[in-house]
Amino acid sequence: MLKIGLIREGKIPADNRVALTPAHCRWMIKNQPGIKIIVQPCETRCFSDREYTMAGVEVREDLNDCNILLGIKEVPEDMLIPGKTYLFFSHTKKLQPYNQQLLKAIIAKKITLIDYECLEHDDGKRIIGFGFFAGIVGAHNGMVAYGKRTGEYHLDKINSSKSFQHLIHTYFGLKVPNIKIAVTGSGRVAHGVLEIMNLLGINEVEKEEFLNKKFTYPAYIHLKGADLYAHKTNGTYSREDFHRHPSDYTCTFKQYLPHADILMNGIYWEKMIPRLFEKEALNSQDFRIKTIADITDDMNGSVPCNLGDSTIEDPVYGVDKKSFLKTAPYLPGSIDIMAVGNLPNELPRDASRYFGEQLIKHVLKDLIEGNSRIIEKATIIKNGRLTNYYGYMKEYADLNGADSNI
Repeated sequence: MLKIGLIREGKIPADNRVALTPAHCRWMIKNQPGIKIIVQPCETRCFSDREYTMAGVEVREDLNDCNILLGIKEVPEDMLIPGKTYLFFSHTKKLQPYNQQLLKAIIAKKITLIDYECLEHDDGKRIIGFGFFAGIVGAHNGMVAYGKRTGEYHLDKINSSKSFQHLIHTYFGLKVPNIKIAVTGSGRVAHGVLEIMNLLGINEVEKEEFLNKKFTYPAYIHLKGADLYAHKTNGTYSREDFHRHPSDYTCTFKQYLPHADILMNGIYWEKMIPRLFEKEALNSQDFRIKTIADITDDMNGSVPCNLGDSTIEDPVYGVDKKSFLKTAPYLPGSIDIMAVGNLPNELPRDASRYFGEQLIKHVLKDLIEGNSRIIEKATIIKNGRLTNYYGYMKEYADLNGADSNI
């Protein structure tokens, strides 16, 4: 029998989301013979231990007899069980220095790490993630921040809402002023942002209109890869070539800086990809943007005035346009930045249902049956060894002689 364990989240601040809800577990127990699910007890999880028990799931502390362990955020080193297969967001793919020691511990404990972020279709499109609800929450927070900056309207913080459905009801009767919003990205994050734009009655317009027209209603433009990047030599855009050779491209977003009041950023970024703008642009008289919701949240990344994470409790900070130093939000001479790293945790039950459905539809069968190319390509570490797909991480992983041989 295959035993799957849902671990208690150990990273601080605590994350309330789960990989599988009680309803998902009940369905799996009924429809997947030979599978047993065990849930580690937790007081902060968005679904209670009792809800899992009522769904017919065993709740107990000891997960040592489980074959596969499912979490959400990075697992603290002292909570890792040697020799197990883990699925969680490890945030190591980009060689993030803050998780280098975690990867070393995974190697030392002969663990197999399958990273949700690395589960991809053949064309590189992500299979699973919380991006849609990150976009929902990030867009809402951005609109909250702009309202506080200008005083033109009022929206409550999203964590005062009980559910996404409840959040929708808070928009009834709200009149958004005639602002212009730039939305970047083409994935789940951007789709979540667009959902909020539509719910708020903000109208999509064409690029030429956005750049040349003054509207009598709120408007947004949706900018994807071909709208944001151009080859330095011939001015064209090829998605495949761009992802292979991003340094050969330049970013064209600067043309929108004099026209947008809010930037909702949902693009993927890594260090070789050109930024949307450089921080010196903040000093320009043409820089109109007052609020940036950096939903993909890369410190000093595509948005260079992202100075690090904010929190759910205090999601917005200011950046002084001259000194580039962090300030309180909503001050004259500053720009407001929303950069929360765990946005979907503000709607944890909705986000968990969405995530678990993707996991069951697109990953579970491959995970159970094995011999899956998708799972293989998402496995960063197998039994304590770095896999061939992640050979570029060898120097990052090989700390103090750790066994990271490919």
